[in-house]
Amino acid sequence: MKKAIISGAILPIALFLSVNLFALSKPRQMEKLSRGVVAVRFETNKVWVSWRLFGTDTDKIAFDLYRETDGKALKLNEKPISNVTFFVDEKADLSKQNTYFVRAFEKKKETETSAKFTLFANAPIRQYLSVPLQTPEKYMPNDASVGDLDGDGEYEIVLHQAGRGADNSRAGFTTEPILQAYKLDGTLLWTINLGKNIREGAHYTQFLVYDFDSDGRAEIACKTADGTIDGQGKIIGDKNADWRFPEGATAEGINRPGENGTRNMAGYILRGPEFLTVFDGKTGAELATAKYIPSRHPTKDNPTSEEMKEIWGDGYGNRIDRFLAAVAYLDGIHPSLVFTRGYYTRTVLAAFDFRNGKLTNRWTFDSSASAENKKFAGQGNHNLSVGDVDNDGKDEIVFGAMVVDDNGKGLYSTGLGHGDALHLSDLDPTRPGLEVFDIQERFDDAGAHFRDARTGEILWKKPSVKAGEDGEGPGRGLSLDIDPRHKGFESWVFGAGISGIFNAKGEKISEKTPRSCNFGVFWDGDVLRELLDRNMIFKWDWEKETLETIFTMEGAMSNNGTKATPALSADIFGDWREEVILRSNDNKELRIYTTTIPTDRRFYTFMHDPQYRLSIAWQNVGYNQPPHTSFFIGEGMKTPPKPNITTGIRR
Repeated sequence: MKKAIISGAILPIALFLSVNLFALSKPRQMEKLSRGVVAVRFETNKVWVSWRLFGTDTDKIAFDLYRETDGKALKLNEKPISNVTFFVDEKADLSKQNTYFVRAFEKKKETETSAKFTLFANAPIRQYLSVPLQTPEKYMPNDASVGDLDGDGEYEIVLHQAGRGADNSRAGFTTEPILQAYKLDGTLLWTINLGKNIREGAHYTQFLVYDFDSDGRAEIACKTADGTIDGQGKIIGDKNADWRFPEGATAEGINRPGENGTRNMAGYILRGPEFLTVFDGKTGAELATAKYIPSRHPTKDNPTSEEMKEIWGDGYGNRIDRFLAAVAYLDGIHPSLVFTRGYYTRTVLAAFDFRNGKLTNRWTFDSSASAENKKFAGQGNHNLSVGDVDNDGKDEIVFGAMVVDDNGKGLYSTGLGHGDALHLSDLDPTRPGLEVFDIQERFDDAGAHFRDARTGEILWKKPSVKAGEDGEGPGRGLSLDIDPRHKGFESWVFGAGISGIFNAKGEKISEKTPRSCNFGVFWDGDVLRELLDRNMIFKWDWEKETLETIFTMEGAMSNNGTKATPALSADIFGDWREEVILRSNDNKELRIYTTTIPTDRRFYTFMHDPQYRLSIAWQNVGYNQPPHTSFFIGEGMKTPPKPNITTGIRR
């Protein structure tokens, strides 16, 4: 396979002007990060060291790297490092403890000094950091997120520990969902038990980790109920309440249209109060609790099954209890929380602000609220995305085949319906603005489509073909730049007769469909993206039209069955490439894998691109999707635009 050649491209004039106009708006308030220095012993006598470039750094900034051994610090570079943000140390005495740090170098002098990273004596040869876990019995580590919980500039991990779950379409009792917070050294900060009145499952337990009030420390937000126990042991609501339907409970006439007969209701939770709670990131303590919006019924706290069926399409909890969540800068400056309910039929999104210790409902969008809103019903996916699609400096919610504007009004609905996969970025750099690649879980003329993110204009679509009597249409779709011969992202779909790879113009460029269709990751040194599936990373060989395995994470496992997604994949520390977090086979640790492949590229951390950072916040939601930047990264890319952000503590 030939290595991709990086070449330049000219931004369209309209996009250039819009970017400059955006730069005049007030900056977004984002977290203040450390340099994220990390070191791993990847060969017998070699240590890989890498660190962050900030989105607020000048182009001329360089770095000096130091290794401290036996209390003495030695500068490792002869000249300031200005073209990359990594270094291979081949002269360390690895029988001893070595500590690494960098100093920024500008205007012929060293300025700031980073936090230090220690590589202990006789460190094992491996490409991951181990985070020891205290996994409860009969649980296993599942999805994760990151945030600076204690304000030191380093990310901590918030982990969903999952036991026995149940899909919304099935009855059954689940274990109580558990959230835990860990520092990267394995220190357990707190445990939150969401309680028996929150059902365990991919569609129920959405949680957000972000600095919602911009005070320099991240919070956690999620749906709670009677019996939720915060990180300090405080119980929310009625500790004795049990709103689950008991064993043997059944109901008739509440199935979705076309289904008849009696349904088993054991374990469903369709009664009782529903809350939205914000927890302190450092302690896990409850900070604020409000009534959960969207509620089960516009006017009733405990609607009957028949009333729920009339509104949502069934009365047993399949459609009504489909939840999603996201963070968005709806005013362009401050982050807001967005929690949702429903996407098969009725769809409701509610935005909240967390300011001065209080939760306030900013707006609510309801597809049943008006005749105009009716066209937004049934358009949601098992996931969502967030980005500034109209380039006004404020975020929109890309909710599957529709988009809700920053003001809570419907921006557009394509009418193409529900799907399982969604990708938002500058997928086609020859066009101004962002594009969306979305798949539809149905058999129709649009099993997958590619559209303008601002207007909803369908740029191309591919029909799905029913292979047999059963099935639901395409189940997955992926869009990444994997072939340097074509401008923009390549897209492909699993199932329903949509075979091959399509370029950004919808042209089929390969008859073969990569067998990996789950996740993407930036891992090697070029700007093409690699494919992440299970515990392996692949490179697409565009000449042989095959996948080449370039890294295997032995002893580690992915989550979520055949979806085979990581606990999290994000630019957590080090240079601009992404880390992959997987659980160990024995569920006793998280492993944070980092690349040790040299690169000739230097980008600021993707966590300082607002769209990418927000995609890390929603990555654990529903059917996990890979994060994307707001700008095109791939073959022929330009230097990424400087983000319009400010970092630090703001009270």
